Amino acid sequence: MRHLRTELPIAWLAFAFLWGCGGLHESPQGPPGSTTKKDDWSFSPSSAEDSRGNATPTLSAGPSTGAAAPTPTTPTNTGGTIGLAAGGAKDANNFRENIANDYLPLTTDITYEGVFYDYYFDTGARAPCPALFCPSYAPMLSTDPLSQTQEPYLSVGLNSGIKESDFARKRLNLVVVLDISGSMGSAFNSYYYDQAGNQVANTEDAGKSKMAIANESIVAMLGHLRAGDRFGMVLFDDTGYLAKPLSPVEDTDMQAIAGHILDLEAMGGTNMEAGYKLGSAMLAELGAVDPANFEDRIIFLTDAMPNTGDISADSLAGMVASNALARIFTTFIGIGVDFNSSLIELLTKTKGANYYSVHGSQEFKERLDEEFDFMVTPLVFDLKLALQSDGLAIKEVFGSPEANLATGQLLFVNTLFPSKAEGGESKGGIILALLERMSAANEINLSASYEDRNGVAATNDSDFSYLAPLDQAPNLGIRKAVLLVRYVRLVKAWIVAERQAAAAQAGATYGSEWERQSLPLVVSEPYRTQFRAFASYFKTEMAAIGDEALAQEAKILDRLAP
Repeated sequence: MRHLRTELPIAWLAFAFLWGCGGLHESPQGPPGSTTKKDDWSFSPSSAEDSRGNATPTLSAGPSTGAAAPTPTTPTNTGGTIGLAAGGAKDANNFRENIANDYLPLTTDITYEGVFYDYYFDTGARAPCPALFCPSYAPMLSTDPLSQTQEPYLSVGLNSGIKESDFARKRLNLVVVLDISGSMGSAFNSYYYDQAGNQVANTEDAGKSKMAIANESIVAMLGHLRAGDRFGMVLFDDTGYLAKPLSPVEDTDMQAIAGHILDLEAMGGTNMEAGYKLGSAMLAELGAVDPANFEDRIIFLTDAMPNTGDISADSLAGMVASNALARIFTTFIGIGVDFNSSLIELLTKTKGANYYSVHGSQEFKERLDEEFDFMVTPLVFDLKLALQSDGLAIKEVFGSPEANLATGQLLFVNTLFPSKAEGGESKGGIILALLERMSAANEINLSASYEDRNGVAATNDSDFSYLAPLDQAPNLGIRKAVLLVRYVRLVKAWIVAERQAAAAQAGATYGSEWERQSLPLVVSEPYRTQFRAFASYFKTEMAAIGDEALAQEAKILDRLAP
């Protein structure tokens, strides 16, 4: 039986006020009575339970509060150009949240591109970019503080000539696919599949269910839709449900839709396949759209712990990739401290895909206010960087989810998204390549090729000599990137070692490999010693770089090796 609301949540009241007074993106209205807005919500929990064998919901989302739909924001840098950043992870929130609360993260909780997107970088550009995309390059020969080996790096700065004042996303055909399975009914700050029900303390939304946070996050998204957009919604537990057909925003009673969303509760198993297929079908029914004017996107909110349907990563990734070929792109939003990043990290190695993790409704609302249009607007596709040199080759790439596809001569990036630019620096605007010496020759030819959103190909060639004095950075962007790569590389090695050590003593496991259980935070030797040594180096570099945001990483290092 569904719990009835006894009072209107603050989020719903705020949404109603903003929409009613024109504070949100809404089309101008004609004479009174000329337009009738529809409440076309079609999901009923009681009928859903009947159709699936009288399944009983687990925990109620309860009254949702504090997730008012956002008012439109004005860019802070309208005189400059936008930046560019790779797709894939857009934060490392799950890593930080687990560390802060004494849990051992997954290796996929922290990615190079996710950490890069937390920072602004000097891209090394020496002249204004006259095109959609202009790469810039900088070399740095740097001594590793732990191994004392000399490492030759090359940064690829991601620059765009698009003025921020000229940037506007296309009209959006948006389908939100929401996980309403039983695990979403658990507390936002707990590991659902722990027998002990381990909880994380002191979080912004402690005590709320993941369902409530997801509902509030979607309501926050609604405020960023405008006339000309279409919005539809799918729900899934162990099957998929059409909650709202895809229809024009200007014809829809969005206040009513927001209220229905805030009422949603968790029930049943987790069949991500069913939800994704139904959402895909809604967009496929529209047929081909003009990429110059429209974006098709699925935003998929889940804790990523499927246990029914085809739960193989290959099957789920295949659906995401198949959609990308049809220009239906996907954003994943992970909910809760037990969000399984290992599955989503695999799924977002796909053209046009990205993902975020939510660890607070207010935090996510602020991110949407700042970058919703960037989230849903891929600009550069199929970037390939060919390096020709007798003396140097690409050994490893950091800052792109496709980094494992790099060879000695080629670097691949499926997608670049727009990002904020401030003070001559771009958010996440860098990719770093570790090179290896083949001979003493320093001459390099770099040829970048890519396609824009309309499939128009472009190239950019550059020749330079790799002349890099030892431990002297040509700019602070590459210096910061090298520092962060070494930090993430050390942390990943530690997580792998601790999880391997704990594997033999792991507790009870469940039927699905994705049903994540917690492991306590532990730092064994030699990693405690390595973290102490690295922390000293990190703080010295942080002071030289002058970015106070790096203090969040220094704090983690101090926690791992007090």
